Amino acid sequence: MKLSKKPWLLLILAISLARINVSAQSIQQTAQGLSFSAQGMDIKIAFYSENIVRVYKTPSGIPYNKKSLSVVSSPKNTPLTYIKKGNNTLIKSSCVQVEVNAETGGICFYDASGKELLKDKDYGTQFSPLDDAGTPSFKVRNGFLLDKDEAIYGVGQIMDNKFNRRNSAHHMQNENMSTYSPYFLSVKGYAVFWDNYSISEFNDNRQELSFEGLGHCSDYYFMYGQNADGVISKVRELTGKAPMLPLWAYGFFQSKERYHTQDESLNVLKKYRGLKVPLDVVIQDWRYWPEYNKSDSAWNSQSFDKERFPDPKKWVDEIHKLNAKLLIVTWPGFGPKTAQRKEFDSKKMIINFDTWPPNSGARPYDVYNPEALDIYWRYLNKGIFSSIGNDGWWLDSTEPDHINLKQSDFNLPTYLGSYRSVKNGYSLMHNKGIATHQRATDQNKRAVILTRSGFIGQQLYGSNTWSGDVNSTWDMLEKQIPAALNYTLMGIPNWNSDIGGFFAGRWKKDGGNKNPEFQELYVRWMQFGVFSPMMRAHGTDLPREIWNFGDRGTWCFDAQEKSIKLRYSLLPYIYSTSWDVSKNDGTFMRPLIMDFAADKKTHEIGNEYLFGQSILVAPVTRYNAKNWPVYLPEGSNWYNFWTGKYLKGGQTINTDAPVDIVPLYIKAGAIIPFGPDVQYSTEKKWDNLEICIYPGADGEFTLYEDENDNYNYEKGAYSTIKFKWNEMARTLTIANRVGSFPGMIKSRKFRLTLIGNNNSPGNPQAKQSKTVSYNGNSVSQKL
Repeated sequence: MKLSKKPWLLLILAISLARINVSAQSIQQTAQGLSFSAQGMDIKIAFYSENIVRVYKTPSGIPYNKKSLSVVSSPKNTPLTYIKKGNNTLIKSSCVQVEVNAETGGICFYDASGKELLKDKDYGTQFSPLDDAGTPSFKVRNGFLLDKDEAIYGVGQIMDNKFNRRNSAHHMQNENMSTYSPYFLSVKGYAVFWDNYSISEFNDNRQELSFEGLGHCSDYYFMYGQNADGVISKVRELTGKAPMLPLWAYGFFQSKERYHTQDESLNVLKKYRGLKVPLDVVIQDWRYWPEYNKSDSAWNSQSFDKERFPDPKKWVDEIHKLNAKLLIVTWPGFGPKTAQRKEFDSKKMIINFDTWPPNSGARPYDVYNPEALDIYWRYLNKGIFSSIGNDGWWLDSTEPDHINLKQSDFNLPTYLGSYRSVKNGYSLMHNKGIATHQRATDQNKRAVILTRSGFIGQQLYGSNTWSGDVNSTWDMLEKQIPAALNYTLMGIPNWNSDIGGFFAGRWKKDGGNKNPEFQELYVRWMQFGVFSPMMRAHGTDLPREIWNFGDRGTWCFDAQEKSIKLRYSLLPYIYSTSWDVSKNDGTFMRPLIMDFAADKKTHEIGNEYLFGQSILVAPVTRYNAKNWPVYLPEGSNWYNFWTGKYLKGGQTINTDAPVDIVPLYIKAGAIIPFGPDVQYSTEKKWDNLEICIYPGADGEFTLYEDENDNYNYEKGAYSTIKFKWNEMARTLTIANRVGSFPGMIKSRKFRLTLIGNNNSPGNPQAKQSKTVSYNGNSVSQKL
């Protein structure tokens, strides 16, 4: 960025004149809020609902028509009250009050009772003119005042092992392993989304919290939800609901860098089936396409090498016959010998910098151009989706990778302006293009997308962000947890990581897959993966299939198999949670502050979380640990999943954690369904589920079922069954089934297990259950 000379003389004069007689500017009521001028700015406040408020600022006399990439909702008709408060104006909805100082530009947000939530600072917004690649623009900065001890979260997936984002500064530039959005969520129950896609700065210190970036406006949304769940609901109301993924997407994924032939991956699947280790998905990584003169100049041609993949349709058909699914990689960059690149070049739809791989001449396409998204899908659909019938996508390098970097590269033009001004939205737009086109092409397959970057709004496209090419180390495993929790607090529910870490070369010299420390790291990472929205093994340097670590009967094989089978037993719980995520704006990985914000100890705890509403997970992240400290939040009592032991909340315990055990605690009052022993997610019907009741408090759980794929659930093709535990009466009531769908189980049995000491899913030999028959009509059972 550089300052220009002449274009700014008139602009600076206009800004200076606008500052004259600022105090005389009147406040104008509008249909959804108000507008006024202050400190050389035109400011508009618009209520999008009773608890979502947009604040839009531009330099006075320089209007700008902003079109959001993230926001999909429009302002609702919201009843408002206007009150004069001294020299200020107060505008009130039923949930939020906004006080405006027309002289300083200060804006204060309150809840309905008048409790202060956040202050947009007096004199706190600045527009500094600059030249953005030849276009007049501004460096925009907006400052806020928070309470001294107010904890905040979000900002992005940041690998610094911190949870609370107070007193931190971050250069927000989306790259491999770093995924940012200009957003924070407060423990006070509100959030701010600063709607800007440029390379930006976040800074919080004793004086203020600020966002700073490139643009023509300061545009942010204040969302009040009273608690974290309420805030996430508002984020999704504003930027899009998360759709359902198919049931198979919650099974186990096997991948590596890379399967070289169609037979190699098919044989991996066959071996899993032969060993009877559950598996739902295999993933095909890069270079399945032809290599032009043994080079990467045909990179990402979205076609298949005839020698290594001679019959890709038959390959996918064989995978499907084995009751598995295929994800296949596609990249945003194209080599110069590809037809896609030639067409994009001819239409000036390439962002002309070097992307992966080195020495290939590959360049990324312009995702900000709607026509470019159409062209990308046309090739992808013809070459892969409608040709071979794959089941989902691995969108690698969606930042995208930027090699041989020159600062001038950020001046390169895109459809929406300089690359610098929109860079952080690249993944959002790339994911949008593929998800929306696939849905328009085939309603029978829910879009499943694995992607390496993200931005607020990406949840609308069913994308699952993985943490990037992380190193295979204990400290990196530890860093995954708070990074994931902060990411999901931005309203994006789907996240995962490479089980074992991507780069594992450090373990080669000491035995590779048979190195005891790597084996333990891999098992501990897999235990974390069980309780992530996607459970996926992947990496380079060392293979990741289970048999490479030993045969059945060796501790490492058996510990992995135990984890995979635990995941599959929880599929009814996980799939019902996915419905809660989609229908009720729920969250898979729930930081303790979501359910126990009143317990101030949870405000700093980023190394444990609830998976769904009921299962507290405390992953082990140290080598050779035999026990592990776990904080049980105050506000609930807890059961050790493995032993059934009952414990009071509000204490830290030192729990046994042998290598095949991940510390798990279940909330008192929880009801958890457990599914059958299967080799893939849909192998057996859920006609004899075990329902585990954890007494100590009233509780309920809703079991969700549908056709397991397609979008018919949006038309009402699904059913729910509510289970309700009455602690005083010691009675479980199974309510009338609501809804129906083709293939629904009409009559079934439930095995009811009341959990207690030595009576738990983790101790199956000691379990005692009662079986009830259920035909869709309410039934109660005293236990």
